[in-house]
Amino acid sequence: MRIGLVCAYSLTTPGGVQGQVLGLSRALRAAGHDVRLLGPCDGAPPDPAVIPLGNSVPVEANGSIASLAPDPAAQLRTIRALWDEAFDVVNLHEPLAPGPTLTTLFVEDAPLVGTFHAAGTSSSYRLFGSSLRLVADRLAVRCAVSRDARDLAGAVLGGTWELLFNGVEVERYAKATPWPTDRPTIFFVGRHEPRKGLHQLLQAVTLLEDDVSVWVAGTGPQTEELQRQVGGDPRIEWLGRIADEEKFSRMAGADVFCAPSLGGESFGVVLLEAMAAGTAVVASDLPGYRNAARPGTDALLSTPGDVEALARGLRRALREPGLAEDLVGAGEQRAESFAMDRLAERYLDIFERCQAQRRPRPRRGFGALRARLTRQPFPAA
Repeated sequence: MRIGLVCAYSLTTPGGVQGQVLGLSRALRAAGHDVRLLGPCDGAPPDPAVIPLGNSVPVEANGSIASLAPDPAAQLRTIRALWDEAFDVVNLHEPLAPGPTLTTLFVEDAPLVGTFHAAGTSSSYRLFGSSLRLVADRLAVRCAVSRDARDLAGAVLGGTWELLFNGVEVERYAKATPWPTDRPTIFFVGRHEPRKGLHQLLQAVTLLEDDVSVWVAGTGPQTEELQRQVGGDPRIEWLGRIADEEKFSRMAGADVFCAPSLGGESFGVVLLEAMAAGTAVVASDLPGYRNAARPGTDALLSTPGDVEALARGLRRALREPGLAEDLVGAGEQRAESFAMDRLAERYLDIFERCQAQRRPRPRRGFGALRARLTRQPFPAA
């Protein structure tokens, strides 16, 4: 099958959606399918299967910054790529985001499968609900990565939904060489913005013993302010943006991975990544994180924003070897149940169903123009 994956966000910017699309692309290719991944790229494409559509611009969304490409040049590149590739099926990740996914939704005639990732709130749904419903009707199948994502989009768009978990490339984490450390070590990776809760983690660290080391990866609007607030605490190492291989190694080398987010998380795939790396997880007790972690079994979860409770969880995971061993063992099994190759099988089932249900119909948009210019009959869609 010739499969197109279209991502709304820049594939060279770290992010949950981007990681999912890149991982899914690799898993589908490993299963023997011809896959191309379309998306904005601010630099060299991160994978040979990527067709770059141009640079992105930062747009505030859901309490964070989304790297979108709504400019006309990116849309023309999207149309050209869709024309050239002639996909059997196209999977849109965040299909209603301004840019390549929304453009594909308007112009592509192959069966379209939409995957919705966002949870929390959306001003776009509130403002443009009726218009978005009409556009979403172009989707053959609507998928959501969690109940929270389904509830957000489904409340506005209606229709029938399929729940697909996010996946984790277990082997990439399990085979990572642990980054060396000689102290009890906590690892954080994420954008330095209020909703990710890094401020709460740094406050919790002040309540821990002096022999603890903290690796902080990523950057964001809060980075300089937070660095000033910790006053050069030697226990905290600021890594900046790191490559995937270093992320895998740091994840495997740390004793605890901490995800202190305050909200807006639709699925805790980063928790599964830590579990796959064999690392104990301490995180906020969010509905999205409960999709990945069972409280007290796979991870220690505490009330979001409760610094003292977060510190207690970190101390337990660092100082109680038996507990840490139990969390790691359960977490590894949990991560395996969310393996990316299993997710790829679910998508392939949907794609094949779309192919089987295709019905001949008149081409619209650039599909009709393509057929006319190439003097080919309208293929079934």
